[in-house]
Amino acid sequence: MKKALLMNAMLVMAFAVSVCSTGTAGPIPEPPMQVAMSEAEEGAADTMSYDFNDFSKVNITGIELTSLQEEERAVLYAQAKYCQAMTDADIDAMRALVSEDMVYTHMSGRQQTREEYFADVADGSLSYFTIGIADPVIRVEGDQAKITYTSVLNADAYGARGTFRMKGTHYYEKREGAWIAVNR
Repeated sequence: MKKALLMNAMLVMAFAVSVCSTGTAGPIPEPPMQVAMSEAEEGAADTMSYDFNDFSKVNITGIELTSLQEEERAVLYAQAKYCQAMTDADIDAMRALVSEDMVYTHMSGRQQTREEYFADVADGSLSYFTIGIADPVIRVEGDQAKITYTSVLNADAYGARGTFRMKGTHYYEKREGAWIAVNR
């Protein structure tokens, strides 16, 4: 029973950071990664329209933010903003960042609507403490984008607490000037 609970928690986390089309999950012992910006990035952050320092519970590593094009930076910012909303259990912010028809899919195939998933976050069934975004690769083509990265989740999912590391791809669409998470 305990093993089944842990497996269910890992499956939930596989899709928890927006729409993951692929992924493998497993607990890891090390703590979540910390943001390590170079002095050049810190100076550039002051001139960016996206201040990644606003995210106290989201850590981005493995990418030089100053190397990103404006739209790539906007997509990464949207993903980080969503992750911060998850850690804050800010359902209103999550709703604003995800399309209404979003379907969250467990690796097991179990699916939840956007509102079912948000209800689990709101009632504490899913609690996210920190989220790492490691080695992100962002591709933007017009009003469509995808971001692939390794998630490092420090969370409690249905009673199973741990830090989990998994790869996933998340899709975005630009609507009325804002990047919104969408189904593939």
